[in-house]
Amino acid sequence: MITQGFIKSIQDIMRKDRGIGTGDVVRQLDQLIWMIFLKAFDDIEKQKKFIDSNYKPVVPEKYRWSTWAAAEDGATGGKLLDFINNNLMIALRDLPAKDGNAIIRVAFEESHNYMKDGTLLRQVINKINTINFNSSDDRHTFNDLYETLLSSLQSAGDAGEYYTPRAVTKFVTEMVAPKLGESILDPACGTGGFLSSAIDILHAQAKTPEDMTLIEESIRGIEKMQLPYSLCIVNMMLHGIEDPVNIRYDNTLSRPLISYGPKDYVDTIIANPPFGGQEVDGIEKNFPSNFRTRETADLFLVLMIRLLKNGGRAGIVLPDGTLFGEGVKTRIKEHLLQECNLHTIVRLPRSVFAPYTSIATNLLFFTKGTPTKEIWYYEHQLPEGAKAYNKTKPIKDEEFNPLKEWWSDRKETDQAWKVSIEEIKKLDYNLDIKNPNIKEVDELDPEEVLVSYRARQAEVKNTLEQIKTELIEALAHHDR
Repeated sequence: MITQGFIKSIQDIMRKDRGIGTGDVVRQLDQLIWMIFLKAFDDIEKQKKFIDSNYKPVVPEKYRWSTWAAAEDGATGGKLLDFINNNLMIALRDLPAKDGNAIIRVAFEESHNYMKDGTLLRQVINKINTINFNSSDDRHTFNDLYETLLSSLQSAGDAGEYYTPRAVTKFVTEMVAPKLGESILDPACGTGGFLSSAIDILHAQAKTPEDMTLIEESIRGIEKMQLPYSLCIVNMMLHGIEDPVNIRYDNTLSRPLISYGPKDYVDTIIANPPFGGQEVDGIEKNFPSNFRTRETADLFLVLMIRLLKNGGRAGIVLPDGTLFGEGVKTRIKEHLLQECNLHTIVRLPRSVFAPYTSIATNLLFFTKGTPTKEIWYYEHQLPEGAKAYNKTKPIKDEEFNPLKEWWSDRKETDQAWKVSIEEIKKLDYNLDIKNPNIKEVDELDPEEVLVSYRARQAEVKNTLEQIKTELIEALAHHDR
């Protein structure tokens, strides 16, 4: 039986190993994930073979978990390390390029065995052997523990960008309300938090085995970084997506916007696209010239507008910079409000994503196909007595209850107000509209001023780069 201390007991063993050490959360995760992945994949393949005797396992027999790892008194020490480092990892990366091998190849493309002590490694393997991923009880318990494991990413340096607090993913998904049979996309899916929230909602609607198959076919995700991709694959398997072929290892932005057609369009999008960073040179050329920028969040917003079907719904996380930004950001916002009904903006406290970032964020909800006439704003406030969220006191599910009650019966309150499209046009599409019910305080928080200053600096830099790009293109056109 898996207990609440299961993950911690494994991490305690890993911390004794000189290849990982005490504070390296990312290495611990990477080490643990490829092993859990192989064990889960092996359990699922055994189940498929039991149901269908003609089923051909994807992993070659020599490298299946049940072959080399399952026996408690199996290989250990130097022999185990030699097999993993010089056989297993290499073989799985080099599997022939067949459809069934794609997930295995990608999961091991950048995975490593960081452990240096083969005896400690055997202890970890024996712990993992106690999980039966074909047992609904074990899978459910481990799924809860996996959430705790993923949440540790939020304080893991740059890896924190892959994790969105579960209270946020759950709320956004519930408000978008995916339905059985609808296609659901997260184009920057990270560890799969939004997708797993959607699966939970769809499972409650499923009545037959065919419904479960429909769920597997409708969940789509894309992630460009190998570690979160692997974490997402395991997350999907824990949520009953046994063959997560619709979770792709790719950069959604690397494809020309114009190449996305009706077969790519989806009913719902739920996402927290990366923000605060810039894409590599040339990515912006996949977009029309009036929308070109290297700010990742802005490019994703343009892409998501394109990918929604008419009538399709989206709930996404975006930084304040997108709301108040000018230049190309203004053109993107105008495009959003013309193509979609941006009906709700939820303004979150600055510390929701702490300690990874203190950038203020917002939840945007929109439906494609009709232009925006008015936008409702709702200011989500910190719990009474709290000055900020942090690692030990993150945002919680129940804090969204007042917002959920307001959602279906909207009225202007101290926390909620609406703004007409005419007012927004007068503001030149500045969506950074403060709560009119809160009086401005003269005393400013130095940290907030610094964050705002840096955000404005980034805006100026992006605008200058855009002007430079447009001048170069104009001169090139003139020379022709």
